[in-house]
Order: sequence, then structure tokens, then C-alpha cells
Amino acid sequence: MGALAVVAALAVAECSGGSTGASPSAPAPSPSTASATCPSSLAPANPPAPAGAAAGAAPQVKLVVPVDTSTSTVLKPDPAQQLQCGKVQVDTKSDVAFAAPKLANGQAKQLLMDIQVPQTPGPKPLVVYVPGGGFVQDDKQGNLPLRTYAADAGFVVASIQYRVQPDGATYADSIADVKSAIRYLRAHASDYQIDPGKVGVWGDSAGGYLVAMVGVTNGDKQYDLGENLDQSSDVQAVVDKFGASDLSKLESDYDAASQQAAAGLMTVVGKYVNGPASTQPASATPATVAAANPITHIKPTDPPFVIFHGSADTLISPSQTLMLQNALKAAGVQSTRYVVEGAGHGDLSFTGDTKSALQWTSANVAAPLLDFLNQSLKG
Repeated sequence: MGALAVVAALAVAECSGGSTGASPSAPAPSPSTASATCPSSLAPANPPAPAGAAAGAAPQVKLVVPVDTSTSTVLKPDPAQQLQCGKVQVDTKSDVAFAAPKLANGQAKQLLMDIQVPQTPGPKPLVVYVPGGGFVQDDKQGNLPLRTYAADAGFVVASIQYRVQPDGATYADSIADVKSAIRYLRAHASDYQIDPGKVGVWGDSAGGYLVAMVGVTNGDKQYDLGENLDQSSDVQAVVDKFGASDLSKLESDYDAASQQAAAGLMTVVGKYVNGPASTQPASATPATVAAANPITHIKPTDPPFVIFHGSADTLISPSQTLMLQNALKAAGVQSTRYVVEGAGHGDLSFTGDTKSALQWTSANVAAPLLDFLNQSLKG
């Protein structure tokens, strides 16, 4: 299946009303502790295929805008040289409930996280991982190799769920959920050996968009809702991997056939920006889509960013992170952008592309991520 079919599949998942998050009526799973080392297979675990993922072949996606690397560093992945870990024992506490926000239908959705804690002395910096999923999924089990790589290097890593569009959520709800997770972890810092003064966020795709929004809204209390409001949701570092910026222009860099085929996704995005009852695309509401754009919120005091994007990404155009990078730099915010040559949109193994993840787990691509976390959170 072509990459564009994934876009269509995500839209089908939205239309079906399904969500991979915890059921609003399900009881809380009992937290469990397990010892974990680096996974034996460094290719990330396959996410569940979205509804409709077995649909017929889609047209080949074509970027019609050249990839601009003028303000970025180009990385050439070497899939033969994979990241290594296993230096320390990493314990995992799974299915920790951190919030139960209300959905559009009035029911509560219990949000869960998996927390990896390296067994080293003293409090450790925290990295909150926000998974992608086209705003319709929130699989906290994804990207295990890279999460374990960070935990092995001495970071507590918490992978979280958040409300998604099939829940009737908007982008503001998802941001509030990420900030709720940060506050929860600060409130329970001693339970998980966390240094509450050193917190970073890291997200892929939709998660990349959300962590960018979280980083540039440090101190903005409109997104601080729910429990643990005596704790700060501010972060000290942001890792944005192939996330969007302007949600009204997600398809604008692709050819006409690709734009037409992405209509279902843009319907999802319109609802995610404007609300579940909206029938308008995000582009029809300039003021609202501007509020949903991290660039709108940038200020000189924002935390440092590191940004990654594949040059062959056929789901989120590289121009989306380029816009963010240039705006951050213009405002005086510390930001470095890496373009991974030939890489696509992360792990697409559930489409049959079993090699896509290996570019992102290449040692020379993973190393700058770890370097940034070390400099930002351990310095």
C-alpha cells in the first residue's frame, strides 16, 4: 500500500468512530512493573493497522516543492549501523492512569501512560513521549526501541495517551492532556525518580505537532486543566519529529491527485481544529487555524528545540517543520533542524514497508536526539 493510502486509512478510522485509546467505561488496568532491556529487534513494534488499511492501492504521492535544507543539517542514515543500548536495567510501569477528561459525549476517557525508569542512582530528567497517529490514534506502545534508547541513557521516559479526534477532541484538548501528563509526573516525581526541574517533550508526527504546541505555550494557563494544577506544565526541551505546523496546508506541497486523495484527512483536521460538528476545512477559519499553529505562539523565552524530518516524507511535507525552524530562529529561540536524507514518515511497517523504521533507528540519526536531550536536560 502506498503512503497516501495510510492517510486515507486514518480518515476511515475517524469516520468509523473508533479509537485505540482506553475505553471511557473501562476500569483502570492494574499498574505492572517489568524489567526491560533494549528490545531484541530494533525495528519499532508495528502499530495496529488503522481501520480500512487493507484498502486498494493509492496513487503515488508526489512532492512538488523542493526540500529546503539551507537552514538545516543533512543526515545520511546508515541502516546497517543500528543504535545500541542495554547499559543499564530499565524498569517499566505500564498502564498508569494520569487523567480522566470528559469527551464530547459527556463520558470520561481514562488516559494511561507507560513509564520507563532506568535503575541508576538519584533523580533523573524526564522525557514525555507523545505518539503520532494522524490525530485519530494514540498508541503509547509505539517507538519502543528509541524510547528504550533514551531510558538506557539515563532519562525517565513516559509514553502517554491523549484525546483524539474520534473522541470529539480538538487540538486544544490534546495539548491539555499532554500538559496534564507533565503535571501528574511532576506531582509524583519521587515515585519515579524524576528531577521535576528537568522535563522535555518528544513527539512524532501528530505528536510532533503537539509537543511543539506544548513548548511554545509554556506559561499559557488556558491549556492547564484538570488535576495537579499546583504543578507546572512548562518544559525545558522539545523534540519535534516530522510534525505539522500549519494544519490548513498539510497537503499543499503535493501534486493535485495527492491533494484530492487526502480530502478525508483534511476533513479530520478541520474537525480537530474547529470542533467535531464542523464541516469546514481548517483553511476556512483563519483565526482558529492561526491559534492552532505553534508559530503564532513563539516567543524568545521558549525552550530549545531539535527538529527532524525525512526528505522523502509523503505524509507531512518537510516544509511544515522548515516553517517552524525559521520562525524559532527568527525569534532567537535555540533550534536545530535535521533533514534525514531519503527517510520517510517514521515507521510505516504496518503498510508493508519493513525498512522505513531502520533509517530512524540508525545510530547516526539517533545520536543527535540523545545529544540534544543530554545538553538540554543534563547540563
